[in-house]
Amino acid sequence: MSLSNLQNIYEEQFEFDIKNLDKYYTFKSDCLNALKKIPNQSIDFILTDPPYNLGLFMKNRQTNLKALRANHFSGALWDHLEFDEWSENIDQLFNEFSRILKKGKCLIIFMSIIKVETIIRIAEKYGFYYKTTGIWHKKNPMPRNKDLHFINSTETWIYFTYGTKTSTFNNNGKTYHDFFESSATPANEKKNGRHPTQKPLILLNHLISLLSNKNEIVLDPFMGSGSTGIAALNLKRKFIGIELNKTYYDLSNKSLSQYS
Repeated sequence: MSLSNLQNIYEEQFEFDIKNLDKYYTFKSDCLNALKKIPNQSIDFILTDPPYNLGLFMKNRQTNLKALRANHFSGALWDHLEFDEWSENIDQLFNEFSRILKKGKCLIIFMSIIKVETIIRIAEKYGFYYKTTGIWHKKNPMPRNKDLHFINSTETWIYFTYGTKTSTFNNNGKTYHDFFESSATPANEKKNGRHPTQKPLILLNHLISLLSNKNEIVLDPFMGSGSTGIAALNLKRKFIGIELNKTYYDLSNKSLSQYS
């Protein structure tokens, strides 16, 4: 099936010919089902930000984040699971990642710092080589309960290579630390709609430009607002995105449609 720049996929059964991928392709589907449609060893870089599965953890904590999470993540299927069920989902996810990612390429996954050890253990089971745990520091975080405790101003990402200990790293002789500082996502990047965990383009541009090359395929199986796709296309990469939630799927495609 020849691919146009934008294709809305609502059925579970379809053919996917990645060789004809022009700019981008989006699936409206559960990620584990959609990943099975992607050919073996066809992806150059995976950059994704799945739900952190903190719903049950936060449920009994006395914090105003409990109501916030209930509002924003009530439909996030991976955010209210028992640990064993969540771990099994992550296991299946990395099993698929190991099949579709090219040997010698790499992966960045954002995750709660309390889940990092579990992610590393599962990833190594499938041949991923742990490189580092990085930090994104937000210079302007929400000052929730600032008189009670430290302000939560950081998020964690985990960097793996697949099948080798080294991968693409376009540093051009410069030194880059596993720490990146920027403002939170600005309002102009949310003009088509809002997503509660949307990452700023400056952060995504940084990771994509360092860890992939022009014309390579970047995958985000938890597409959300589509920011990873926008960053990839701006940097002359190709993009495949997967999103189950129809509201966010439509938001992503609206943002990506400028590249049609």
